[in-house]
Order: sequence, then C-alpha cells, then structure tokens
Amino acid sequence: MTRSLAERFASFCATVVRYLPLGLNTLVPPSFVGFALINGFTFGVDLLLLTLGHGVAGLPLPAAITAAYVCAFALSFVLNRVFNFRSHAPVGRQAVLYAIAVAVNYFAFILGAGAGLAALGVQYHLARIIAGVCEAVFLYSVLRWIVFTGRSRA
Repeated sequence: MTRSLAERFASFCATVVRYLPLGLNTLVPPSFVGFALINGFTFGVDLLLLTLGHGVAGLPLPAAITAAYVCAFALSFVLNRVFNFRSHAPVGRQAVLYAIAVAVNYFAFILGAGAGLAALGVQYHLARIIAGVCEAVFLYSVLRWIVFTGRSRA
C-alpha cells in the first residue's frame, strides 16, 4: 500500500515525538512538531521573499515586509491544512478564521509584544524572540483548536 505524502509527514512527526527526551514524548503532540517544521520552513520563505522584494526588486521596506508576510502565511495555511492537520473540511471558513488569527497575531505579538517589550528596554532581538515564542503558542493553539478542529479532519 502506498502512503500519501501527508501520511508520511504525519508518520515522521510521530516518530520525532517518540524520541523526545525527558518525558516530552508524552506532552508534545505530533501536530506541534509538524507545525514547527512547516512554520520554520515558511519563516525561511518569508525572509527569502523579503530579501527578493526589498533587496533585489527595490520595493519599499513596509511593502516588502507585508508582501512576504502575507505570502508566507498563505503557504503556512496550505501546508498545515494538507500535511499537518490533514483537513478535508470546506476551506472557506478555515481561511477566514486563519486570516483573523494572522491579523490578531500580527498586531498582538509581532507589533504589540515585540515592539512593546523593546519600548520597555528589552533588547530588540530578545524582544522579537520572546514575541516569537508567544506567537508560536498562539498560532498553534488557534490552528489546532479553532481553524482545523478535530471535526474537520479526515
């Protein structure tokens, strides 16, 4: 029997979880590993598109940041829907919920927490890392329990 690419991705994530140390294998769901892999990849795509847009094409920085961010999150939605959460529910409602989550994420964590911590005196790289951890927890939670709920999985 030939397994689909999505099934192989899920199996890989489950294997990674089995080998986590210190009892983490009982706490970390395979979908969190998948989320980390997918969003790590799409963060790289975001940086690549930012570099191409601003550094190569000469777009103004705000336009390049926004275009790269939107493209990366669209890619993240598709990859998480297909490979990580393997949803077969109608895409329209999920896309709307995801867009709302991305907007909340952008204002609350990327701008709010990151810039807010920096304004309070936290070094800006550290502020962005702290905001990034909060962002990851928020987005994973929204994807798992709101956007791609158990009812929408095949």
